[in-house]
Amino acid sequence: MSLAFVFPGQGSQSVGMLTALAAAYPSVRETYDEASKALGYDLWTIVANGPEEKLNQTEITQPAMLSAGVAVWRVWQAEHGPSPVIMAGHSLGEYSALVCAGALAFDDTVKLVADRGRYMQEAVPAGQGGMAAIVGLDDDQVLALCEQNAGNEVLSPVNFNSPGQVVIAGTASAVARAVENAKAAGAKLAKLLPVSVPSHCALMHPAAERMRERLNQLSISTPRIPVLHNVHVKSETSPEAIRDALVRQVESPVRWVETIQQIAAGGASQIIECGPGKVLAGLNKRISKVTQTLPVYDPETLQLARQTLGA
Repeated sequence: MSLAFVFPGQGSQSVGMLTALAAAYPSVRETYDEASKALGYDLWTIVANGPEEKLNQTEITQPAMLSAGVAVWRVWQAEHGPSPVIMAGHSLGEYSALVCAGALAFDDTVKLVADRGRYMQEAVPAGQGGMAAIVGLDDDQVLALCEQNAGNEVLSPVNFNSPGQVVIAGTASAVARAVENAKAAGAKLAKLLPVSVPSHCALMHPAAERMRERLNQLSISTPRIPVLHNVHVKSETSPEAIRDALVRQVESPVRWVETIQQIAAGGASQIIECGPGKVLAGLNKRISKVTQTLPVYDPETLQLARQTLGA
């Protein structure tokens, strides 16, 4: 049996996430304590108690989600769960995968993703960018929808999440036009997403350049477990290539459909979603019929995953 691990990104966070797992496994709190020490504020209190608006601020969400993925991974390892042959993460989740694969140090990466969130927010002032989910069009139709509604503004597909579910991002007015005209183009659903940053589009170029400078100061090792990168759906071994993939990721689409197809083609029949919620499990089910995704975020789902894997 080949096993893969995937890590969710922004959008899977919720107030109170991992509290049941933390009650059973002290290492969860210890992971958040490490993150809090690196950040200089109490991250666990925000995760456990909110308020939601604070947890949803990009520069807090990113370290909160990174810590969640790492905390679940540490519990899995402590329980002697089987090791994966490959890993991947959705957007921010790629950083969780790289930490768990031994390529990045956790405390360095906590500070890095907090900065990443801040750079992304500062690249586009709140209200000037937007994102929307488009359901029921194929990738080419979404691309055409973006081209027809961009005008001379930025508008592009940015998350290829599952067949028929693509997220677009760009200038707020261009996104609004695309949402308005999506039904006429044949979409079943088009809805604006409640985010403050238009991730993975050309508006993020200033953030990508700042990340390049920041990543140049960071120590990166060869991963112990291969990690598929969002930007080109390949794993890298050299620190330079990993750095480059992370810089490009900020302003490039997340190719999630291809990522899961690649994992399935590599022979992994089971995937663990390592982190709060089960967003990726829902997407993966629509991408591949030959893989089963088991979300792990509390003692019950941990037990179920272990039983399913015979571990």
